[in-house]
Amino acid sequence: MNEIFSEERYEEMIQKLFVRFPSFQKTGAGAYKPGIANMEFADQLMGHPHRKYKVVHVAGTNGKGSVSNMLASCLAASGLKVGLYTSPHILDFRERIRIVTDKSYRLIPKEDVWSFIGQWQDTFDHLDMSFFEITTILALNWFADREVDIVVLETGLGGRLDSTNIVSPVLSVITNIGLDHCDMLGGTLPEIAFEKAGIIKPKVPVVVGESHPETDAVFERKVLYTNLPEPDFMGNRNAIMSLLTFADKIEPSLWACHEDVLQRMDLQGEYQRKNLRTVMAALDVLSCCGPAMPAALVRTAARTGFRGRWEKLSDDPYVICDIGHNEHGLKYNFAQLEKMRKDGRCTHIIMVYGSVADKDVDAVLHLMPADAAYVFTQAHGKRALPAEEARDRYLSYCAETGRPTGDVHCCGTVIEAVRHACRLASLIKESDPDALPLIYIGGSTYVVSEAVTFPFTV
Repeated sequence: MNEIFSEERYEEMIQKLFVRFPSFQKTGAGAYKPGIANMEFADQLMGHPHRKYKVVHVAGTNGKGSVSNMLASCLAASGLKVGLYTSPHILDFRERIRIVTDKSYRLIPKEDVWSFIGQWQDTFDHLDMSFFEITTILALNWFADREVDIVVLETGLGGRLDSTNIVSPVLSVITNIGLDHCDMLGGTLPEIAFEKAGIIKPKVPVVVGESHPETDAVFERKVLYTNLPEPDFMGNRNAIMSLLTFADKIEPSLWACHEDVLQRMDLQGEYQRKNLRTVMAALDVLSCCGPAMPAALVRTAARTGFRGRWEKLSDDPYVICDIGHNEHGLKYNFAQLEKMRKDGRCTHIIMVYGSVADKDVDAVLHLMPADAAYVFTQAHGKRALPAEEARDRYLSYCAETGRPTGDVHCCGTVIEAVRHACRLASLIKESDPDALPLIYIGGSTYVVSEAVTFPFTV
């Protein structure tokens, strides 16, 4: 690319990247390209940049982003220069590629994105690489150029055939297994676990966050079969299985401060309880459990720039947003809302909710808080489930189950929905000055991405 960088040309390039090499975030399953042959070829052309630093590889149905950010915060607090690769992004796709140090974080500069894509554009064209493949190889190269010590690398989808699975990590982490992306990963928990277990490598320790009767054997077999040919183990099953840790079956060395960290952490979602235990088990394996770790965990979001996970957007009205979008994750969010109401931390719940069309919306309906006001909406983009359809599905569920429908609204855009929810909260306060309305915004990353641009005053 001979063109000189400018903000306008950069934005044009990024838009072309999204359109020509669509991302899963933008288009869904049509952007998913299983297999790592393209990545292996591109990686070879670029000199295997990921071999220049250590890697912690993170997969799982839910909690990958939280676990990855917590690990990055702790590793940075121990004095390391940490590369952090996660997805999806909230506002700027450069959020996917960050360097975290003890004091701060930085996104990959626009100029570096411009230069790299311009240099390798012909290769991307020739291989017809996907957005995620391009973004992954960009990240791996940038981390090498910046001479990071270690990278926390989150998979995009699955594990076995994921673009990130070209690395040889020092630790593999699998957070949990739930029914999500079933059309691509399988329709049962063991099938999905098999895909996630694909990141397990010979001689590399594995931490699984949540054990489950249907999936434990999948991980045990994968660890055993992956390491049986290795001469270091001499066929010793016990030695091989010592590589595998189920975080919920042990007491990590940092466990004594678990509750204190949970209370003070800037990630306040109830689901972080399990993620935190997974991180503590991983830190044990990495021998990174020094006195700085609790404080590093408490300041995870501040240190890494992590957003969209039980994030408070406003105090008045009280607004929480979260990108949780499947049954496995939303059961924690909606239960937390109910508990907040029961504990008196809020008196009314107003839900701003939207989904994508390729999610099993019906599986979530029974979890949604009763006696709440609902403002159904839709984000921009082809994947969005129309707000009217989301509303109608909820009303049909209420009619079938006898649940009172309550106050139900529908808005065509997220900003209109948030504005309407704020009006509802204001009306509640006018009728009862002691009321504590809470607005929850969620159902999809796209809804949250648009909502965070609303001019709240925190």
